[in-house]
Amino acid sequence: MPFVEIRDLHKNFGSNEVLRGIDFDVDAGEVVCLVGPSGSGKSTLLRCVNALETPTSGSVRVGDVEMTDPDTDLDAARRGIGMVFQHFNLFPHLTVLRNVTIAQQRVLRRSRAEASAAAVENLRRVGLADRADAYPAQLSGGQQQRVAIARALAMRPSLMLFDEPTSALDPELVGDVLSVMRSLADDGMTMIVVTHEMSFARDVASRIVFMDAGRVIETGPPAEVLTAPKHERTKTFLQRVLSPGRD
Repeated sequence: MPFVEIRDLHKNFGSNEVLRGIDFDVDAGEVVCLVGPSGSGKSTLLRCVNALETPTSGSVRVGDVEMTDPDTDLDAARRGIGMVFQHFNLFPHLTVLRNVTIAQQRVLRRSRAEASAAAVENLRRVGLADRADAYPAQLSGGQQQRVAIARALAMRPSLMLFDEPTSALDPELVGDVLSVMRSLADDGMTMIVVTHEMSFARDVASRIVFMDAGRVIETGPPAEVLTAPKHERTKTFLQRVLSPGRD
């Protein structure tokens, strides 16, 4: 059984139909990259997976939890899903260590000592153990994003969602964040990643899902989708984003 199962997912914002019948699965340990033009519904789809947006119709299952069942305890369900946004959403008045421990203590009810140990372990994992006492304003954007990843990992999720995690970063800072994500993939983390970083998608994804206008247009292994796309819309998009100087 797939770890994530999305069936006939629709999402409307008023008269604007953003998702138009999405179907796809993600197996445990897979890295699925969602690619496509801006406005194609990728971020909305990601937010429907952890029920930050309520679908208009259709279903989403993560593990053995139906995220779209009105009886589901979403607070409990989301504890197993880590999400990293475009912007880092760190608390500016708290140290890096406290940013990574606060949800552990308040949501998982871990002791301060247990939360601190998990924070240090995951800050080390993202290469920032030496910045535990710093404040977000003292860090680069790339470092702040790595703290956000550590914060999500400290909750010990079974699924990680990344919504264009490098889009707000200066180009020279992108590599460090992608390196952390590559290491998570190597460790077998199940991941759904909305990204415009085609090199990352080519090298790390188990599968690429190309979306346009709220629909899945094409899906397959990176070598297949990126080098021999079947759909004309996919070809047009890739010609633009993979042209010299764009990747």
